[in-house]
Parts: sequence; structure tokens; C-alpha cells
Amino acid sequence: MLMIEDAVLRLQRRNAKWGLTLLVLFVLLFISVYFSVSTGRIQMTFLEFFEALIGRGTSTNELVIWQLRLPRTVMAILVGAGLTVAGVGMQAVFKNPMASPYVLGLSSGAAFGAALAIVLGITVVPGSLSTTVMAFVFCFLTLMIVYNIARSHGRVPIETLLLAGIAVGAFFSALVNLLTYVAEDDKLAGIVYWMMGDLSQLNWDNVLIVLPLMAIGICVVYYYARDLNAMMLGDNHAMNLGIEVGKIRLIILLACALLTAAAVSFVGIIGFVGLVIPHVVRMITGPDHRILIPASILAGSLFLVVCDILSRVVFTFVLPIGILTALIGAPYFIYLLRRRRREIGW
Repeated sequence: MLMIEDAVLRLQRRNAKWGLTLLVLFVLLFISVYFSVSTGRIQMTFLEFFEALIGRGTSTNELVIWQLRLPRTVMAILVGAGLTVAGVGMQAVFKNPMASPYVLGLSSGAAFGAALAIVLGITVVPGSLSTTVMAFVFCFLTLMIVYNIARSHGRVPIETLLLAGIAVGAFFSALVNLLTYVAEDDKLAGIVYWMMGDLSQLNWDNVLIVLPLMAIGICVVYYYARDLNAMMLGDNHAMNLGIEVGKIRLIILLACALLTAAAVSFVGIIGFVGLVIPHVVRMITGPDHRILIPASILAGSLFLVVCDILSRVVFTFVLPIGILTALIGAPYFIYLLRRRRREIGW
């Protein structure tokens, strides 16, 4: 009886910790969204912000909030959540906290697709979304190439998948560099600016395209949260529990590719979000994906919204957000490497 009571007590404490973690992250995200929408060159008081939000403010304030800042902030939330969940999925698939959404060369493939559209005008659809669609298509194409290279006799070894991703990513990076070298000045600026990662020039139409893609990818990853818990203990352990490891691994890779493609195709390459945030959240919540994924959604959104605020208010110019996330994420990645080296004795 005492053992049952202790187990129930531990479960209650765990659930209370999980609930408190989600509540704190949600409150911080709410506060950051307020500052993101109300802060900028045109400052607003809380009353002015609220009046503009409900359609009773000045025309200028309403335009700034509804057409400029809110789409940008909502996209930051979606991209932050999507890249972070993709990072969680990749880290589960590779059983390595240093894996990221770009570990299979997806960002390089997307960059090559974007470069083809910008430099050579090659696209599958005409119009303003030509670069976006090409980046999206080539992100998925990269995953298919990597997966088929790594596949052997019906199996896809993790080590081979990782090495194939590195090789294919390097190949596409070389092609991007080639296109960058031969590009005219105006098109060269377009490639460089896209690869820096940027949240400007976004509108509600973009948000409405990204939202369902992110929702599908996140729901798929979360649906397999229990299976990911088992897979983290080893493929043999998971298969003993009746889990189809190969099938689920492919589904998770496809979901992560969808999240990554939806993000980079609209905002360019934003690094370290899917690497740093899942690891930080894991240290707080533990490795259970049932809490790790929802907490990572909130934390990733919070991180990118805060970075977007800093990129607009710290400098006299608007800094591309990909630069800022790299400036923050790279030092932490170095710390992670040193810590892991001490743990396993490199």
C-alpha cells in the first residue's frame, strides 16, 4: 500500500511540475508577444495597443499592429514552435541531443531551391511564392535523396543516414556557392538576405499557409510521443514492445521535414533554434516526450519572439533574425560540446 501511495504522490508531483512549467512558459510567451507587437519605432502605450487591437485606435496604430507586427509575431511563434519540435524529433531519431532540423542537409537543399528561383528564375509556380515553393520542394527532395542513399536491404542505419545527410548537404551547399558566385549583384543580395533568415516582408497570407503545415507536423510528432520514449531506450527495446521502429522513424523524419520546409521556405535559414531549445527544455522537464514536445513548442516560440524583439530594438537597424539566433546559439552549442566531452571522455 505504501508503495502505491508513493507512486501516486510522485505522479502528482510530476504532473504539478509539468503543469507549472507549461504555465510559466505560456505567461512568458504572452508577455513577449505583447512587447513584440507594441514595441518598435512607433511606441504605444498599453491603452493604445489595446484600442488598435480591437479596431478602435488610430488608423496608423491599427495598420502597424494588424498588417506589420502581428503577422511577423505570429510567424515567429509558428517558426519557433516548428523548428523546435523538428529538433526534438531529430534528436529522438538519432538519439543525440546535438542533432538539429538541418542535420540531414535540409537547409542546404532548401537554399539551393531558393537560389535556383532567385538566380535562374527556375520555379514550379509563377509569382511571389516562386522562391518559397522551390525551397519547400527541394527541402523534401533532399530528405528523399538522403533516405534512399542510406537505405540498404530494407534498413536505414542511423549512422549511414547521418553521413548521407552530411554529404548531400555539402553537395547542395557547393551548388549554392556556385550560384552565388555567378549571380548578378541584385540577385546576389537576394540569395544572401534569404540565407540570413528574416521575418520581415511577411503577411497574413503567408501565415495562413504555414499554420496548417506546422499544425500537421507537430501533431504527428506528438502522436508518437510514447513511441519516441521507447525508441530512446534502443531499437531492440522498442521492437520488443511491438513498435515498428523503421516505419515510425520514417514518419517522424517526414514530419520534421514538413516542419523544417514550412519554416525555411518563408523565412530562410534560422539556425540553432531546433538545436538549443529542445536541449534546454529537456534539462527542465526531463526526456519524456509527452511534456518535452508541448514545453518545446512554447519555449521555441518564446525564444524566437524574444530574438525578433531584440533584432528590432537593440540596433539602429533591423538585424536579420538568423544572425541573432546564431550569435546566441553558437556559444551554447560550444558549451554543449564541451559538456558532452567531459561526460563521455572525448
